[in-house]
Amino acid sequence: MIDVVFEDFVNYKKPSMVIEFPYCTFKCNHECGKNICQNYQLKDSEVLELEPDDLISEYSKDPVTEAVVMQGLEPFDSMDDVIIFIDRFRGSFDDDIVIYTGYNENEIDVSSLKKYKNITVKYGRYIPGQTPHFDKELGVMLYSDNQYSKRIS
Repeated sequence: MIDVVFEDFVNYKKPSMVIEFPYCTFKCNHECGKNICQNYQLKDSEVLELEPDDLISEYSKDPVTEAVVMQGLEPFDSMDDVIIFIDRFRGSFDDDIVIYTGYNENEIDVSSLKKYKNITVKYGRYIPGQTPHFDKELGVMLYSDNQYSKRIS
């Protein structure tokens, strides 16, 4: 992980703990042919060795936070860490978990996550010049027409 925000009110309709993951193939940049990633500067961030149990402990102490958001760089490029965290989190909480990904739905296999309750994935790369739209499941604006969320469990 490269950062944790313990109370975020921007990325989901519920107050969330946001976990930022350290790896990405920058597929949005490659497809577009230029640097368009809003998180590109995070590639140079120090990787923090944060234990899932420590994050869960902090989450449990926060009376405001009601969900977990996993986001970029790219959570699915750290799939083992995503699964470890979710597995341990589900040992104590059934709260919503949202995973923001730049992958398209047909590019990744999320079947291993379907056994956990209340998981939503936001799919799709950022494409500049698209019309922003409100995503009802997330309760936030998404900035490319191809981006959408899907509750997978």
